[in-house]
Amino acid sequence: MTPEEHADAAARLIEAEETGRQIGLLSLAYPGMDMDDAYAIQQALVAHKQTAGRHVIGWKIGLTSKAMQYALKIDIPDSGILFDDMAFDDGATVPKGRFIQPRVEAEIAFVMKAPLGGSQVTRDDVLAATDYVAPALEILDTRILRVDPETGRARNVCDTISDNAANAGVVLGQQRHAPDAFDLRWVGALTFRNGEIEETGLGAGVLNDPVESVVWLARRMAQYGQSIAPGHIVLSGSFIRPVECPPGARIDADFGPFGAVSVNFA
Repeated sequence: MTPEEHADAAARLIEAEETGRQIGLLSLAYPGMDMDDAYAIQQALVAHKQTAGRHVIGWKIGLTSKAMQYALKIDIPDSGILFDDMAFDDGATVPKGRFIQPRVEAEIAFVMKAPLGGSQVTRDDVLAATDYVAPALEILDTRILRVDPETGRARNVCDTISDNAANAGVVLGQQRHAPDAFDLRWVGALTFRNGEIEETGLGAGVLNDPVESVVWLARRMAQYGQSIAPGHIVLSGSFIRPVECPPGARIDADFGPFGAVSVNFA
């Protein structure tokens, strides 16, 4: 793909977000696109948002579970960017029509107190740079059709990365913990929709250790001359399948001793 095609694809995604009308699969429109093209489209989308006055507040890591990697036939995670207008308070209500097809995932969030970057970042580096960890919900949305109606083809990883890794929102729980206060592999959540249990999972579902997920992000970012800044939120990856959130849904994630977090959809 050319830089002009990257910019055009990003503009189509911005329009889809603003109008609430999904676009077709970019992987069909640009059959030769690869992951480098997808991240280039994502960066063009980021540049547009920053020009419009949005500020980066962190990063999300996706496709960290084996189940999701098998589904998309890949063997590595992906990443996207969190913006200031994506942050919702614990227990907040998302306005009607804000998202197209919202879903949520339960995750462990890392909030950084020091910069983190470089191709040699280690697990100890992540722990040293982390201010605290907290229970979190990630709100997903897709500006791209999940399935092409004519061919039946599902979106692939290039579509997802281009669409800012399907990122739409973040909700942090009120509890704060030192990054080494818990064995994060054993931190889990019971996730309820309207009082009924929907999903359960453990932190170990995220690359066997959520800390290693942040290691992966820092090393990947180093390839593009990027780093994680102090104050940034890093969503380390979901350990449950996405839960659909139709209008009127209430989502509660109970992380036990680690805390809790909830969000409502008008």
